[in-house]
Amino acid sequence: MKTITVIELLMLIIGTIGAVDTESYSFIEHLLSISEPGRPEVFEDGVIFTVPSSYRRVGIAFAHEDFAQVYWFRKLVFPKDTSTISREEQKRAPYTDSGILFHVYTVPDHIRELEYRLIIDGLWTTDPGNPDYRIDASGLSHSVVAIPAFEKPPSPFDAPEGSLRFTYQGPPGEAVTVAGTFNGWDPFMYTLQETKPGYYSLTLSLPPGTYQYVFFHRGQRILDPHNPNRMYTKDGKIASVALIR
Repeated sequence: MKTITVIELLMLIIGTIGAVDTESYSFIEHLLSISEPGRPEVFEDGVIFTVPSSYRRVGIAFAHEDFAQVYWFRKLVFPKDTSTISREEQKRAPYTDSGILFHVYTVPDHIRELEYRLIIDGLWTTDPGNPDYRIDASGLSHSVVAIPAFEKPPSPFDAPEGSLRFTYQGPPGEAVTVAGTFNGWDPFMYTLQETKPGYYSLTLSLPPGTYQYVFFHRGQRILDPHNPNRMYTKDGKIASVALIR
C-alpha cells in the first residue's frame, strides 16, 4: 500500500484533469499500478495514455477535435523514501522518476473509438505503445483505441424525492462517513453501508435546502467524486454542495 504522501503528490500532479474521478481511491491505485508505459488503458469514462519519460515533451491530439487541441503529457514521480537517504540528498532530489509520462483524457459520450496522433519532441507520430492504427486518405497513420459503453456514474441526486444518496468507492471493509450542514459537520453520525466490496452508500431524507458536505475516510476530508458542485464553507474549506428543492 502506498502512503498518503504519494496520494497527495499524485493529486498535485493530476489535480486539473477533467471528469475522470481522479480523487477516487480506485483511480489512484490504478495509476500507481502502471509499472511501465504501454497501450492506452480505458478507465471509467476516460483513457490513460503513457509513454517513456525519456522523451522531452509529448502531446496528444484527436481526430474528433480535428487535431486542433494538443494536450500535453505530465511526468509521474514519487517522493523518495526518506528513511534510506540523507536529508541533504532528499533536498537535492526529492522525487523519483517513474519512467512514465501520462495523460488522462475524458471521452465524450458519443465517442466509441478514439483516433489520435502524438507529438513527440516536436514530431507528429503514431503512439509507439499502441500497435493499433489506420491510414487515412492522405496516407497519414493514426493510432486508434476502442471505447466501450460506460456505465453512468452514481450521483447524489439519483435518490427518491426529498433525499440525497451518498456513494463512495474505496478499499473494502473500512469505515466511511459523511458529514455536512445537515448534521453540524459531525463526522461520526452517518456511516455509509458497504453494499458490495469497496462500494459504500447511504441515502438521507432531508428537507428542501442547499447542503454542504464531505466524506471522511481514514481521517481525511474527501470531496464527493460524483458531484462536481463545490463551494467554500464558512471556515474557508472546500465542500461538495447539493440542492434539494
